Amino acid sequence: MHPRDAVLDFEQARLAGRQLGADIDIARQLVPYEAHRWHRGDTPHPTLQLDDVSAIPFLADIAGVEEYQHRGRLRAGDHDLYVTVTPAVAGYEAYCHDTLQLGAPEHLVADRVGPPIAVARACTKGVTRARLIERASAAGGMTIHPYMGIKDVWELAAMLSVDSRSPIRVLAPPPPVTWIANDKSVFDELVERVLGREALVETRISRDVSGIETDLRTLSQRYERVALKRTRCASAMGNAVFASRDLRSDQDAEEMVQAFLRRTEWPDGEEVLTVAWLDTDLSPSTQLWIPPLGFGDPRLDGIYEQILKGEEKVFVGSRPSTLPDTLNQKLASDALMVGAALQELGYVGRCSFDHLVTGDPDGVFHVVFTECNGRWGGTSMPMSLLDRLLNQPRPAYRAQDVVYPELVGARLTDLLRLLGDLVFQTETGKGRFILYNLGPLDGHGKFDVISIGADQDDAERGVLEILPKRLGL
Repeated sequence: MHPRDAVLDFEQARLAGRQLGADIDIARQLVPYEAHRWHRGDTPHPTLQLDDVSAIPFLADIAGVEEYQHRGRLRAGDHDLYVTVTPAVAGYEAYCHDTLQLGAPEHLVADRVGPPIAVARACTKGVTRARLIERASAAGGMTIHPYMGIKDVWELAAMLSVDSRSPIRVLAPPPPVTWIANDKSVFDELVERVLGREALVETRISRDVSGIETDLRTLSQRYERVALKRTRCASAMGNAVFASRDLRSDQDAEEMVQAFLRRTEWPDGEEVLTVAWLDTDLSPSTQLWIPPLGFGDPRLDGIYEQILKGEEKVFVGSRPSTLPDTLNQKLASDALMVGAALQELGYVGRCSFDHLVTGDPDGVFHVVFTECNGRWGGTSMPMSLLDRLLNQPRPAYRAQDVVYPELVGARLTDLLRLLGDLVFQTETGKGRFILYNLGPLDGHGKFDVISIGADQDDAERGVLEILPKRLGL
């Protein structure tokens, strides 16, 4: 996987990571988290799967997001636990256990402490807290594997460690490193140090309104479209895209900026990125697993084409890359080098990068990074689920969230009945469709599906034609 020149690049990447770490004094910032950092070779303990998305702004705009916490079940197996604040939909556990054969973890439904997406906070109270302490004490420890390494998760680990008198490890980066990855401004700085400015779209950063307006006008003179981005949002929720032809005057820029800042509840003085919005439909994603420093290089687990919707390019799904080999190799090497720099800073666990490709994929092309997803996500979850279910290389497939208003009020059992023999069965390896993220089904007619195909065209046809037809839509 890594020829000699790639190994040399890895060392240069790690040096860039060390230099950034020294500049921001990352070693001092990591001291409070040292006792709970996960290390390969730790004694096996029950794992608590915890999907808490509460640190990402504006996810409230996503239909049914409070039910996304049940995606933690996809990673849980025998002897594990997973906690949610909302109950599972009827039939979901039977489907996971009997049809998908994902084992029999213990599911705890915690009482709300704050918003329903704040799952880690809910684990610190009442009977859920007592049960977690009991399980950790009996097993002599516990590993917490969260969606994202936010502060609430690490505070939960510290509390459980004290109360159970047992080691509690967190399989995720500590919060200072989590935000190096997930903050678009800091991540851009890391990419520039590793690969150079040419690996990024043209970007300007300002902290005041007049500076943001100036940045918007400046870039609009060079590009047909420009965008404003908040630094810590996901799924394009903190983005706004503008046609440069609409920026005809200073007043136009002022009105657009003011509207964006109001909509995104901008706190005065926080960085806002103004970026060139490149004219391309190619937005691949690279999926990495990053072990603790000293326990091997970052591992590339896949390259995917993202399925995006609307002008803001909101993510709705993914499929394995069908891009030319030369382009895939470039994406892989760039991603692995930036992953090595993150590893040097203390990153551990699941991570992915979003890219843009301009030019001719079969000829002269240019690859840039747009952001890092320092967490689990909409591409890594189905990818990893397939790896659990199949004892073979991944097949052609398309993973996507689908919304059918006609299904509002439907139940999982309704879907399973209508899909019949097309429901994938782990025991036989037969079937086409794998269903997950089913909490939003009842209220929004929304769920996630993996469509397995004989080839990529067949997988696409599964989502676009066969699925709605079988559901009578």
